[in-house]
Amino acid sequence: MSATAGGGVLGIDVGGTFTDAVLVAGGKIYRSKVPTTRNQSEGVLEAARLVLARAGMGAGEVTYFAHGMTTATNALLEKKGARTASVSTRGFRDILEIGRQNRPRLYDLCPERPLPLVARDDRLTVAERVSVAGEIVALGDDGIQTLVGELKSLAPEAVAVCLLFSFLDPSHERRLGAAIRDALPDLHVSLSCEVLPQFREYERFSTTAVDAYLTPVVSRYLGSLGEGTNAAGLPEPAIMQSSGGVLPLMEARRSAAPLLLSGPAAGVVGAIFAGVRGGVDDLIAFDMGGTSTDVTLVRNGRAGTTSEREVGGQPVALPMVDIHTIGAGGGSIAWVDAGGALRVGPESAGAEPGPACYGLGGREATVTDADLYLGYLGDRLGGREGLALSRELAAEAVGRLAAALGIGLEEAAMGIRKVANAEMAKALRVISVERGHDPRNFALLAFGGAGPMHAVSLAADLEIPEILIPESCGVLSALGMVVGDERRDWVKTVYDSSGWSTESLRQTLAALETERLRGSTGAAIIRAADLRYRGQSHELTVEVPDSLDSVTLTAAFAEAHEQVYGYRIEGEPVELVNIRLTTVKSREAPEIAAAEGEGRLSSRRIWFGEWLEVDVFSRESLRRACGSGSTRGPMIIEDDEATTVVPPAWMVTIDAAGNLRISA
Repeated sequence: MSATAGGGVLGIDVGGTFTDAVLVAGGKIYRSKVPTTRNQSEGVLEAARLVLARAGMGAGEVTYFAHGMTTATNALLEKKGARTASVSTRGFRDILEIGRQNRPRLYDLCPERPLPLVARDDRLTVAERVSVAGEIVALGDDGIQTLVGELKSLAPEAVAVCLLFSFLDPSHERRLGAAIRDALPDLHVSLSCEVLPQFREYERFSTTAVDAYLTPVVSRYLGSLGEGTNAAGLPEPAIMQSSGGVLPLMEARRSAAPLLLSGPAAGVVGAIFAGVRGGVDDLIAFDMGGTSTDVTLVRNGRAGTTSEREVGGQPVALPMVDIHTIGAGGGSIAWVDAGGALRVGPESAGAEPGPACYGLGGREATVTDADLYLGYLGDRLGGREGLALSRELAAEAVGRLAAALGIGLEEAAMGIRKVANAEMAKALRVISVERGHDPRNFALLAFGGAGPMHAVSLAADLEIPEILIPESCGVLSALGMVVGDERRDWVKTVYDSSGWSTESLRQTLAALETERLRGSTGAAIIRAADLRYRGQSHELTVEVPDSLDSVTLTAAFAEAHEQVYGYRIEGEPVELVNIRLTTVKSREAPEIAAAEGEGRLSSRRIWFGEWLEVDVFSRESLRRACGSGSTRGPMIIEDDEATTVVPPAWMVTIDAAGNLRISA
């Protein structure tokens, strides 16, 4: 729905360092940024209170509220999820521990593998067995009661049930789940046939274990948030998923695994929205925040998705926006390794105590301290009401690092920037060059609190011709919450070694749609298939054409294979492994007019190989200065939530949507 003068739409994103809020009302956009709190719901409510005050609105005037969070991600990375038990087919107790035999570091003689989320003493088994041909060993009532008794003795918070071939025949899992839920109503139960009815035991089991491990924690948080928003008079929030769509809060509380990349996915949604407003469909979304950097490739206005992702060392085979993340952000700590080389990250100063320049007790130099010392960053973070920054404390922190390296302050600060930029440029190559895409054919859309400060350097490294800095670049993930559609995803394994045809494809899709789409009125349906050449171990996901014919689908697979791997195999049989179904219920994007700022203009000393006195513009004062034309750097453009650095010789203009457009 469009925001009107009588109401507004609210989006709030909880990041590792800051919690961002965006309110769109009457065609205007209002923003706030507050430090992320230990109890994230407190920060969410504070960000909402602040942005409503800036708009002069009451909570009751908000008509829609969407939220993204880091609760699931943090619980998994910090191993602070629920105590979880597992149930598997007898003889397969240790699937989670055995995992796969692939080795990420081939020559590491003493690799450290992530510990399973379920301790061995909490892994239970049951006598039963089904196969492709059907039931081999029946699941007896005595076995079920014995298992329920064992769970009562263990007293876990959650249980993950993953039986062999339950993706083909879920009857045993469903009987177990019903018995456990009936006997232990306070125990969260995750069934693999509900979480991920897809073949590959380890990935299915891992995803189900992640869901069980996280759901009690996430459900408590969302329950607390729902109570808080209700008390504050706000609507119940919709929750952003890793796939880039939202779900109602009560539905999100039932399963946490789909919420793992909630915040980063919203950033991609916001980037696509900003790109479309600027007339750019092919872009690389570059989100540099305080803790990490996320990069995503967008083609024809759509981001790719993947179901092959590890988070915290745990495979999660659910649909996610294809985001590549590295531990380099504004708060990343610079350090000297044993060989005397300068390193940056992945450890972050976070929000507490934060970089040294925050004056909250941090002493180690970070990327933010380097940017502040070099003049790229102003003396306040988050606008006039934001956090005051101390250049003196930043200089002290960078100075200690410079002394350890035996170099000057400027060289040390630039070294921090260059090392961080090298890591981010590597990430940009991973999602473009390494996947068969030339970055010179894309625009770099930079956002996040620190992204616009580093965008030009990265574009120069990769020869990207144009940079887009959206008007709400510092809070674009929160804006993505506002414009995100409602989305649901399903997958089903349908592999048949005897082959497949147009008719079998139509029948399997019709059966899945009959099973899953009851009551899904007004939603667009996206059909996709996972295909592979015979003999391959992994698949490529290809959208199924409207004609639903095998010839067109096979040709689309061959084209996709050549794009990704550089070749196709003419005449080789193509196997159909999984079918996927997605429903998308679109929300009308709110109208947003270009902001009218106060037009301030100042100057400060900036390091560009030497200290230069450089003009500092607000976006509005730059618009007044250059009109519809371009102007040449060096310059600094300050928004309340982010700062854009334009080096000498680079040109900048502002388009009708308020985007900064920078080119060499």
